[in-house]
Amino acid sequence: MFESSLSPSSIPLTLISRRTLLQRALGMLSLATWPGIAGYAATENGRGIAVLYPDIGEPYRTVFTKIIEGVETQTKGKVANYAIGTSFNPQELGADLKKQEVKVVIALGRAGLKAASALDRDIRVVVGGVISLPDVEPRTLAIYSLAPDPALLFSRLKKFMPGMRRVFVVFDQKQNGWLIKLARDQAKPLGLELNALEAQDIKGAVKLYQDIFAQADPKTDSLWLLQDSTTVDDSSVLPLVLQESWNRSLTFFSSNVGHVKRGALFSLYPNNLELGRNMATAAISSLATAGGNGQLKVLPLKDVLLAVNVRTASHLSINLENKQGFDMVFPEP
Repeated sequence: MFESSLSPSSIPLTLISRRTLLQRALGMLSLATWPGIAGYAATENGRGIAVLYPDIGEPYRTVFTKIIEGVETQTKGKVANYAIGTSFNPQELGADLKKQEVKVVIALGRAGLKAASALDRDIRVVVGGVISLPDVEPRTLAIYSLAPDPALLFSRLKKFMPGMRRVFVVFDQKQNGWLIKLARDQAKPLGLELNALEAQDIKGAVKLYQDIFAQADPKTDSLWLLQDSTTVDDSSVLPLVLQESWNRSLTFFSSNVGHVKRGALFSLYPNNLELGRNMATAAISSLATAGGNGQLKVLPLKDVLLAVNVRTASHLSINLENKQGFDMVFPEP
């Protein structure tokens, strides 16, 4: 399973105005319109690489535009980029990529990945803009997940609250089993015990959250909410977590930046420019590599920005005076 696009709650909306960002990223390039595809020609430095992304409106388009800006910063030139609509023509897209001698595509989101899967199998693929791991073909070089690296989350938790010893998390194995496996390995060196509880539906997840609140010690325990449609929703789980964590002064942090506005202590969210740069690096490396693609790399989000809820921090008696460097603060000043 994978996300059709970036969820609104994972998008930093305060980075730059939408119109200015689009004009800067796209410049004076002329638009060639096909059924369902908006394409931009590549210049020499970016040749060999193309970006496929969903043809959707704001605020999502700004995110994809910033990723493309990062790709072009790394390639030091414009790359072919295509906004994929619902009625795109795979044959025309394939023909245009062949004409421009594209060897690797960066596929963003559901639409980008779907378009990439319809291309010639000689074209290699770097996947980005996904949360859960999609089923991919052997030609896929790397998957850049939107799930923040657990090590970065845990490190930030320890900076805010050095006394934390245990992290509770409820997860769906199909969606986040890979992430929990990684988190188990990363928690121990930081002096944390990860108590991961598996649920198969929202009803089961709610029961597990209730059990957690019944036993957790606010002085040493915390709760981590995932981007997981099976175990976290806005109608039952989030209201429960918000109320119980506040009443019990239990720290909870999230992989979903939208939860910080609602009351989570902190979250890490994508630095889209750097994410684009890193995906471009993987694509450039593949252009210099002949033969097979090697082992598939699945990478959690390491290019991150920090969002903090100062009201929650005050409620938890966390002193933020010497902990500057926040990229987004709630409640907004």
